[in-house]
Amino acid sequence: MPSSKLKVIVTRKLPEPVETRMRELFDAELNVEDAPMNPEALVESMQRADVLVPTVTDRIDSKILSRASDRLRLIAQFGAGVDNIDVATAVQRGITVTNTPGVLTEDTADITMALILAAPRRIVEGVKIIEADQFTGWSPTWMLGRRVSGKRLGIIGMGRIGQAVARRAKAFGMQIHYHNRRQVSPHIAQELDATYWDSLDQMLSRMDVISVNCPHTPATYHLLSARRLSMLKPHAYVVNTARGEVIDEAALARMLDKGELAGAGLDVFEHEPAINPKLKKLKNVVLLPHMGSATLEGRIDMGEKVIINIKTFADGHKPPDRVIPAML
Repeated sequence: MPSSKLKVIVTRKLPEPVETRMRELFDAELNVEDAPMNPEALVESMQRADVLVPTVTDRIDSKILSRASDRLRLIAQFGAGVDNIDVATAVQRGITVTNTPGVLTEDTADITMALILAAPRRIVEGVKIIEADQFTGWSPTWMLGRRVSGKRLGIIGMGRIGQAVARRAKAFGMQIHYHNRRQVSPHIAQELDATYWDSLDQMLSRMDVISVNCPHTPATYHLLSARRLSMLKPHAYVVNTARGEVIDEAALARMLDKGELAGAGLDVFEHEPAINPKLKKLKNVVLLPHMGSATLEGRIDMGEKVIINIKTFADGHKPPDRVIPAML
C-alpha cells in the first residue's frame, strides 16, 4: 500500500513541523484541539486507521485491542516508554508496535540533574520565599541545604538515560554507583568511574541520592517498596524521572512527612495526573509536571522517528524502532 494512502490517526496535538510533514506524507487525521481520547474514541480510531499514533497517556490494553479492526497494522507510539500498550496482545493480532527511543536521553538527563541539585539545595523552597515576599536578608544559618559534590549517587537503571545522568553527576563531583540487570561495558564503567551493585538492597543502604531511571514493567512495579525505601539513610534524597509506578508513592510521602528521608525530586507520579496530596504539602519535595522530555527539539525529533517508522513500515520493511515483547 503506498504510504500516501495510509490512514494515520494521531491521538494528541504534536509540534507543527511534525503535523505538517505527516499531512504531506499520509492521509493524516490530527487532534487539533489536543483533547485526550477516551477509550471509546480510541476504539473508534483503531477501527478506521491503518496506523495509530498514540502517546504515553493513551491506555491501549487487550480489551481495546480486541475491538480494533483488521485494518490497523501499526501502532507508532509517540514516546519511548510503551508500558501503556499491551504489546504482546498487539503482536498476537498482527499489529506492529514502534516507539521513539534515544532522542529524549539528554533532555531527560538534564531534568534529572536539575532535580538532583534542586532538592538538596532547596531551590524551589527559596523561590517560593521570594514570591511570598518573605526574604528579610542573608543569614549564616538560614536555608541551609546539602552540597552534592562528594556524595554517592545510586542510579537504578543504567541504560541511555542512566548513563547520561551519570556523566552529568560526575561533572558535579558525585561518586557514581548503579544497579542494573547487567553491568555496563568496562569502557563505560571506566569512563564514569561507576561502581556496580548486583544487590539493589545493598546499594540503597549506602547512597546519598537515588535516581530512578528504569522503565515501568511488571518486574519494576514498586521496585522501591516501603521495605526498600526504609533502607535509605535519613539524609538521602530520591529523584524519579522515569515512571511513577516504580516507587510506592504512599510510602515515600509518609517517610518524607516523618523526616525519615531528607527530600525528593519527582517528575512522574504513580497515579498521574493525580498527585498524592501529602506530597504537595511538603517543603522538602520538588514536584514537576512530567516535563523531563519537554523540549521543542526533543518533541520534533520524536515526531521524525514516528514518521520514519511509519514510512519504513509502509514501504514493506521492518521499522527501525520495532518493539519486541520479549525485550520488555
